[in-house]
Amino acid sequence: MKKSLKSVERRVAVQLVVSHVHSSPLCVHLCYEPDDPYVVRAAFFVDCAEPVEWVLGRDLLADGLEASAGHADVRIWSSAGRGDESIHIALGSSAGTALLEARVQDISSFLQDTQALVPRGTESGLIDWDAELAHLLPRG
Repeated sequence: MKKSLKSVERRVAVQLVVSHVHSSPLCVHLCYEPDDPYVVRAAFFVDCAEPVEWVLGRDLLADGLEASAGHADVRIWSSAGRGDESIHIALGSSAGTALLEARVQDISSFLQDTQALVPRGTESGLIDWDAELAHLLPRG
């Protein structure tokens, strides 16, 4: 990957939805680095020494603002326009599932900043394809 000095980082307050009536506040640290232009890294701070980290597709997160997106381990949908300005992120793993709720404006603002740095559709121009292929192919 080509090196870049800029990144977009944001702390966002989210709710861990426990039931229809109960939720717990969490802080998530979102990080976008042009060195890995297709992903957003999300570190969730819960009751443990180390954050729980997930890698989300930037396009998946953006698509989830407009309509239901994703399947299996990561699903994202917005309830904006239905009287609620929230985005929901469902994460699943062998350890269990979590439903998170965040403000659409917080996620949208973060994504706008990432797209100002690297517009959608231009990500592949930041990848050093020769280096990536050299890493994948056997040396001989």
